[in-house]
Amino acid sequence: MRLELRKAHVTGLEWGSPTRMENGVLYVDKEGLIAALSDDDRIEKWDVDLARPGESVRIIPVKDVIEPRVKLEGGESYFASVIGPNDTAGEGATFVLDGAGVVTVGPIMGFQEGFIDMSGPAAKFSPFAELFNVVLIARPVENLEKHQYEEAIRVAGLKAAVWLADCCKNAKIDATEVFEKGTVAEELKKYPDLPPVVHLCMCITQGLLHDTYVYGADVKTCLPTLLHPNEVLDGAMVSGNCVSACDKTTTWHHLHDPVVSELYAQHGKTVNFLGMIPTQESVVLAGKERASSFNARLCRELGAKGVIITEEGYGNPDSDLCLNVNKCEALGMSTVVIADEASGTDGASQGLADATPQMTAFVSCGNVNEMLEVPAMKKVIGFIESIAHVSGGAAESLRPDGSMYVELQSIIGSTCETGFNRSGSLWV
Repeated sequence: MRLELRKAHVTGLEWGSPTRMENGVLYVDKEGLIAALSDDDRIEKWDVDLARPGESVRIIPVKDVIEPRVKLEGGESYFASVIGPNDTAGEGATFVLDGAGVVTVGPIMGFQEGFIDMSGPAAKFSPFAELFNVVLIARPVENLEKHQYEEAIRVAGLKAAVWLADCCKNAKIDATEVFEKGTVAEELKKYPDLPPVVHLCMCITQGLLHDTYVYGADVKTCLPTLLHPNEVLDGAMVSGNCVSACDKTTTWHHLHDPVVSELYAQHGKTVNFLGMIPTQESVVLAGKERASSFNARLCRELGAKGVIITEEGYGNPDSDLCLNVNKCEALGMSTVVIADEASGTDGASQGLADATPQMTAFVSCGNVNEMLEVPAMKKVIGFIESIAHVSGGAAESLRPDGSMYVELQSIIGSTCETGFNRSGSLWV
């Protein structure tokens, strides 16, 4: 399977018609974008705003971040089975607006959303402060059921990302990344002396607005499966969850999964990278036992000697994490865990809600409870009052002058458990 990511580097963001790329600047036709989203009667009104790195701008409450992309070769659609036909991702060529993001925002839907500051002390904790962001603000129709609201804004963000990329797909390509790897059987034959490694990607799948989608399928209804790493890097996985902002694996994070990228870079050199297994985090013990058993058996059947396990969320999923470690280790596979910790504001509490002596290799992505004071911003995109209901915020978090005193967990992507953060440090 061969994938080319053809990237046009975005270095500026302005209003303009038609939507296009010129000399590194992304021009956005506001009316055209709103028209492209207007076919969903669940949203009463759309608005669009722009946010650039270094500006005094706060975006709140953020639901998802998506990188603008569109297929050039090897498929009819992007984010297959969600907004287009059921094409297999990971082959051909994809156009990428590198350095741009689509950010979806709306009135508070659940308590587990967060914010992005484009400058100031909070900006250094979120990769999205470095993007040129096109922000979609959704006002749902009155009394819209929450799951319908989540679906409407999730699909709109994906549609907007593809629409922007499609409008710019003839722009000059600044860089091309190539990812090419054969089947598991082919790679095991090619590199018989290298340790086979699997990425076990734990995903929020708890329902009640805590969901992840693979090719449009809700992962909580699926047994664990194997994805070729090209599929992951080409839009097979989509976030649909409102887990705490700090460790929410956004759709943008899935497209830039650093575990996949790092293992790919070492493939054929120090490891034999077999692929990724997206798996559940169930809310019941029977589900946790079932998924962890399938995970371990699938890893063994693939011939893995090492398993890198990444978590999403904390608390309840910590039990899934420990079960995955125990069962993989019991079958003779070495495990490394990447996760964050909820250690209290003083850092003195137990980092995970569960523990096991088999967990001997742990990469911490930071303490979600660390407190941070952030100054007022000159401009707020969205609904600043929602900080009172955001996990890591409270009614008293927002001060009269617009500054806030919050936990790290209220910042989108601050302790992302794929390791794409500065606390755990795959993002520099």
